[in-house]
Amino acid sequence: MEKTFHMLLYRAFHAQRNYLRPFVAEIGLGSGQPKMIAYLAAQGACCQRELADYFEIDPAAVSRMLDSLEKGGFLTRRVDESNRRADIVELTEKGREANDAWQAHCREMEQIMLDGFTPEERERFAQYLLRVYRNFRDPKAGGPEKSSRPDNGEEGQA
Repeated sequence: MEKTFHMLLYRAFHAQRNYLRPFVAEIGLGSGQPKMIAYLAAQGACCQRELADYFEIDPAAVSRMLDSLEKGGFLTRRVDESNRRADIVELTEKGREANDAWQAHCREMEQIMLDGFTPEERERFAQYLLRVYRNFRDPKAGGPEKSSRPDNGEEGQA
C-alpha cells in the first residue's frame, strides 16, 4: 500500500477522474467544463476573468472552454454594459439541466468515495483537504499568493 501523501492523493484523484470522465461525455461536456457550469449555477452570471481567477487557470483556456460551451448551447455571453471590453457569461436552460445531472452524479460519486466514513470523519476529511489547499496557497509555504476570492467549498469539483 502506498504510504506517501502525494501518491495517495494522486491515486484518489485519478480514481475520481476515471469515475466521472465517462459521464462528462454522456451529458455533452468536455474536460474541465463541468466546473464552469457548476460555478455559474452556484454564483450566477459573471465575467470570464472571474472564472479564470476562481479556478486559477489561464484566461485564454477559459475562453476556449466558454466558446465550446456556448456552441453547445450551455451558456450565453453578452457585453458587460459597465465594461464594454468584457462579456458576462450566463447559463442557459440546457446548461442548468447539465449542471443538475452533473451534481447528481457527483453526489453519487461522493457516496461511493466516502462509504464507511462517519459524519464526523467526513467533516474532518473536508477540513484536512481545505487545509492542504490553503497551505499551497500560502506564500510562506512557497505557493503562489493567496487568492482574494472567498472559499465556498467547491474547490475540488471536476
